[in-house]
Amino acid sequence: MKRVKHIAFFQFKDTCTAADIADVWRIMEDLPRKIPGILGLTWGVNTSTEGLSEGFTHSFVMLFENAAARDAYLPHPAHQEAVGLVVPRLARVVVCDHECEG
Repeated sequence: MKRVKHIAFFQFKDTCTAADIADVWRIMEDLPRKIPGILGLTWGVNTSTEGLSEGFTHSFVMLFENAAARDAYLPHPAHQEAVGLVVPRLARVVVCDHECEG
């Protein structure tokens, strides 16, 4: 069964401070401990030099055991709580998933 990479690009609101952004990452980093099926999470500041980021400044990649684990994550109460805390701090977000080996 193929794994799923869940990728999100964030553009924070201009009113967000460095402390707000750090808080968002603390919230995100807790999700693998709270939700089964998440195998890993990485996040960071955009460092691309291509000039194609369209204002997105941060991203994260979450690896799920499979599509069923990703599907269970979406309505999970811990994820919904995180959405409620994170999304109000965002000007824009884009999410894209794809299947991968291993």
